[in-house]
Amino acid sequence: MEKLSQQEEDAMQVAWQAGTGFIRDFLELLAEPKPPYTTLASTIKNLENKGFLKSEKLGNSYRYTPAIQEEEYKKRFMSGFVSDYFKNSYKDLVTFFANEKKISASELKEIIKLIEKP
Repeated sequence: MEKLSQQEEDAMQVAWQAGTGFIRDFLELLAEPKPPYTTLASTIKNLENKGFLKSEKLGNSYRYTPAIQEEEYKKRFMSGFVSDYFKNSYKDLVTFFANEKKISASELKEIIKLIEKP
């Protein structure tokens, strides 16, 4: 699965949050500074073309619904990320964050407990 641009990810985040909606609904949910309506409309259309959103024509407008769930995107993206940057090694990923001091010893202990949980 291809990685979305930041603009596309922002649009998908509000689509996942809303569940379904029109471009103006998504625009209201976006954080400041909001993009122009036409920019968001173009981004939404690109997401539809990529298969991330599906649309339903209602009158003169289109209502959009996520075609892929957020968790599925995260799983696919993270798998590709770990494969591309860490030779498919989650151990190397955790080691990287530990070395960069982005994860604490107590957080690592919590992760170990989650792994060892039956």
